[in-house]
Amino acid sequence: MYYVNRNQIETILAQIPDITAGLRTVAASWDGTTLTGLIQERCLHLAIEVVTDVGSCLIDGFIMRDAGSYEDIISIIHEEKVLGQSVIYERLIELVALRKPLVQDYYAWERGDLHPLTPILSEVLEQFAVEVRKYLDQELGASVPL
Repeated sequence: MYYVNRNQIETILAQIPDITAGLRTVAASWDGTTLTGLIQERCLHLAIEVVTDVGSCLIDGFIMRDAGSYEDIISIIHEEKVLGQSVIYERLIELVALRKPLVQDYYAWERGDLHPLTPILSEVLEQFAVEVRKYLDQELGASVPL
């Protein structure tokens, strides 16, 4: 029997609309200023945390193999068929690779540049949420609205 905390996963996935709104705003009004650069950094960082936190919940709840890195979290949920589209997997691998530069090497991050993932990540995150919910429904049965 699996113990998957769907409420926790939904709470985390519920952050995606705010993150995507931030990413879309930054991409649409990019001016290369420090402020827009900092907003972009925070949105990218939160996107990484959402994806890896949900992935970790799935790995723990469904007793999948242990992850050794952030990239491994994405690989495991892809191998376990949580992510149906390979393009989503590829973009999420690119995204989580940004964690070290954003969190540890933040002083070297180029704030004046619009990152290539920023304009496309909103759609990827929205599709990620759809695929996670679909997987949960498939494995555990349809969720009951609260």
